[in-house]
Amino acid sequence: MHHWRRDLVELAALFTAVAVADAVANLIGHGPDGPALLLISALALAATAGFHTWWARRHVHAPPTGDTSDTGARPSASAHPAGPSAQGGPGALWRMRTTVRDEPGSLAALCTALATHRVDILSLQTHPLADGTVDEFLLRAPDPLTAAELTRVIAESGGSSTWIERADAHDLVDAPTRVLSLATRTALDAAELPLALRQLLGRCTIRSLPAGTRGEPVPAEGVLEDTVLRLRAPGGGVLSVERPYLPFTPTEFARARALVELDSRLGPRIPRAHDVLTLPEGNAITVRRVDTGDLDAARAMHERCSDRTLDLRYHGPVRDADRYLNHLLSPRFGRTLAAQTASGRLVGLGHLLWDGEETEVALLVEDDWQRRGVGAELLERLVRMAVEAGCASVYAVTRSANTGMVAAMRGLGLPLDYQVEEGTLVITARLDPARTGTPSRRDDEQLRL
Repeated sequence: MHHWRRDLVELAALFTAVAVADAVANLIGHGPDGPALLLISALALAATAGFHTWWARRHVHAPPTGDTSDTGARPSASAHPAGPSAQGGPGALWRMRTTVRDEPGSLAALCTALATHRVDILSLQTHPLADGTVDEFLLRAPDPLTAAELTRVIAESGGSSTWIERADAHDLVDAPTRVLSLATRTALDAAELPLALRQLLGRCTIRSLPAGTRGEPVPAEGVLEDTVLRLRAPGGGVLSVERPYLPFTPTEFARARALVELDSRLGPRIPRAHDVLTLPEGNAITVRRVDTGDLDAARAMHERCSDRTLDLRYHGPVRDADRYLNHLLSPRFGRTLAAQTASGRLVGLGHLLWDGEETEVALLVEDDWQRRGVGAELLERLVRMAVEAGCASVYAVTRSANTGMVAAMRGLGLPLDYQVEEGTLVITARLDPARTGTPSRRDDEQLRL
């Protein structure tokens, strides 16, 4: 109906314009300068029409003024890693978690408050509770907006118990993809479980405790106690996960329990690939992952080591080698690399051990193979593993008399801190992925975490 009316108006305007033009042409055309005036008028009309066309094309795609307003704007849910913020800059990524009342409109109020401050919501997860809901956001906020200001905005819109920290591009992976990736890594390598739990739950302390260490035994379904998870460890005992700064939700507990159950069902396993390398003197040795299945070979290596070598490694006499080796070789506590000769004899062991939130490196090289580059090769690979696992630093506990270990740590070319604790020397290396190098595809396949 509206199109029909508009056509009639345009047709009437056309007839009117033709009539006016004919009258003007008759009036001017019979004058002394009539032809010249008509030509000038035609040129002026053509110029006006051209200007109008240019102006219309320039402004036809401009957004309406109302589209740039903050009022009622809905936050974007796109997940582009490096898109600009609403104020034109790259913006800052934040992970935020807050608790809201479980009632209609509570989440909408939160999103509206964030949109008002030009904050883009990249992803959202909800964790239902008995008396509310925990909403976990990945946000891109304008650079000037601080964590304190974001927290204040959330509090004013009904959020409580808000926790916020800076995020990076790795957090842009959606939750199902991340969980599947962690499950795959855990299935390939039993030593992945602690790292998978840490990536799943954020910064937390993971400890393997003997059965009966803390009161009542842990039931098969595990125990959720606010900021502590306790689950039956796959190798026996209790797996304790503690996160003092943020309570666990039932959703996180269920995910962690599923990962531990997967690890338990698959049993002990490590990648069986190996890497053959040539030492500076020309001898070829094989570096491979080992576990408790290599206990006999590791025990035989212990027996070939001198008392001094064992004393420097374990900071005292070793009366029960099996107890040390069972723990060190277990993938539940870290990763172990072995240097092996062509005849199959182990001549060196390197350990990367998870110690709560820290990571320890340790080396033992048979006497006849010391100062031949074996320890340095093992340590370099252990540090690359630590870098890939996201560790910020590694430390070695030794004695000042253990010049081989001190030289190997210095050979990494990383910033080192030295500290003496109870007569022992603790050397901490701050890891820098750019300086240690990213493992090649071949190394990643053969020495995979």
